[in-house]
Amino acid sequence: MAVQRGKDLLLKVDSTGSGAYLSVAGLRTRRLAFSTGTVDVTNADSPGEWRELLAGAAPKRASMSGTGIFRDVQSDTIVRQIFFDAAIRNWQVVIPSFGIVEGPFQIAALEFIGEHDGEVVYDLALESAGLLTFTAI
Repeated sequence: MAVQRGKDLLLKVDSTGSGAYLSVAGLRTRRLAFSTGTVDVTNADSPGEWRELLAGAAPKRASMSGTGIFRDVQSDTIVRQIFFDAAIRNWQVVIPSFGIVEGPFQIAALEFIGEHDGEVVYDLALESAGLLTFTAI
């Protein structure tokens, strides 16, 4: 895969459940992380007393975060409303030349930051809330 521009990593939300996705405008940085827990099954019979883990038993999760400026009234209003409603919506993360991660997320944090000599920016954090799919592009 060739080097990709960071601005091409897109975050989109289906605010109505209709399957129509709207890009969250004004995001300057975006981050998608996948993680999983572990299920420890170590016992007195574990070889050499080394920890043993149970494969495929731990929950998987994805976290999406972004920082940006207010540029688009429509998407900014939608994001704020989803947060205040504590709603779970379908989101897409478009990773250029790689694929699209899609599924339900809940906004876990929405922060506003303002410096006296700069613009107001916001931080957005999403946590997966169900099955995610990946479609290669």
